[in-house]
Amino acid sequence: MEPVPNAIVYIVDDDTDVREALAWLLRSRRLLSESFDSAESFEAMLAERGPARSPCCLLLDVRMGGKSGLTLFDDLKAQGLIGRMPVIFLTGHADVPTAVDTVKRGAFDFCEKPFSDNGLVDRIEQALAVSAQWLEGEAQQEVVRTRLSELTERERAVMGLVIEGVPNKLIADQLDISVRTVEVHRARVFDKMQVKSAVELANLLRAHGQLSES
Repeated sequence: MEPVPNAIVYIVDDDTDVREALAWLLRSRRLLSESFDSAESFEAMLAERGPARSPCCLLLDVRMGGKSGLTLFDDLKAQGLIGRMPVIFLTGHADVPTAVDTVKRGAFDFCEKPFSDNGLVDRIEQALAVSAQWLEGEAQQEVVRTRLSELTERERAVMGLVIEGVPNKLIADQLDISVRTVEVHRARVFDKMQVKSAVELANLLRAHGQLSES
């Protein structure tokens, strides 16, 4: 797998030896990492810096003093952060059933201690690729939202009817404007949204969550 540029792996584990071993492993594979000894210190970093804007993933110990990894995971999920930051749990044998259940609830994977270096790095690289895809999708959605915000109220009205497949003459009747005015608004909508057809416009909006499947 091609390395993901500007990616970082966050390590949250209260065992110093585990943190140092993981950091060394990641350095040996040319992966950047940042370590935290508790869920609380990791959350403090997030509160200070805000959500990551570069690809990242989280290696998270299940059992820790203070807030557990499971509780941290639930908090991250509630904040909508596990898409941009896939979570890989590090777990002992006794915690495997719990880790499996957490994967079903949205965690990326779990690795049982002692873990295979190659297997863990493979999953980390896959998680970073997922994060990069999520961030790219979010960036594209923001572009679409920005284009939509530039439409006038009348252009939005015309756009909605165009997407429904309503002919220009009927749009003119419904909005009490001339057909020529409809054509002008339609052209402006296509230009601002950077599309060439109603089908392309509908697909663009649907792909980025701005149009229902109905």
